[in-house]
Amino acid sequence: MSSLSRELVFLILQFLDEEKFKETVHKLEQESGFYFNVKYFEEKVHAGEWDEVERYLSGFTKVDDNRYSMKIFFEIRKQKYLEALDRHDRAKAVDILVKDLKVFSTFNEELYKEITQLLTLENFRENEQLSKYGDTKSARSIMLIELKKLIEANPLFREKLVFPTLKASRLRTLINQRLKLAASTL
Repeated sequence: MSSLSRELVFLILQFLDEEKFKETVHKLEQESGFYFNVKYFEEKVHAGEWDEVERYLSGFTKVDDNRYSMKIFFEIRKQKYLEALDRHDRAKAVDILVKDLKVFSTFNEELYKEITQLLTLENFRENEQLSKYGDTKSARSIMLIELKKLIEANPLFREKLVFPTLKASRLRTLINQRLKLAASTL
C-alpha cells in the first residue's frame, strides 16, 4: 500500500476515534494492519474475550509467521485452556486442546502431552509448574506482561505500535481547507 494510503488510513482512524466509532476504529486497525492498539488488546485480554483477542491479532500476524507469533498464540490459547480447567469445564478444555492447542504439538510434542495431562488432575495447580497459578485476573495480568514483550520483540509489529502524531481533527481541517479553496474559485 502506498504512503498516501497509509496516511489516509491514519487520518481516518483519528477521525473515527474522535467521533467515538470505537468498533470501527479497531476493525480498521485490524484490517489495515498499520496500527496495533496495545491498549485495546490489553482490554480484551483482561476481559478474557479470547475470540476477539485472536481476531484482532490475526490482522497483524498468524500462528506460523515466526517464533514470536507462535508463542503469542500459544500463551493466549494456553490461558484459555487453563481457565476452562479452572471452571471445571472439561468439555470446553478438551475442545480447546483439540481445536486450538493441537497445532502446537508438531513443534513441541512433549509440551502438548504435558498440557493434555492436566485434564487428569482434579486441580491443574497440582502440576509443579502451575502451582503458583493464582486467580484468573492475576494470571491474565502476568500473561499480558509476557505478551507485550513478545509483541515488542516481534519484527512484524515494528513501526505498528505507535500512532503517528497528528494535529487534532486533522482530516476535518483538510476537508474544510479544500472546501474553502473550492468556494473561493467559484
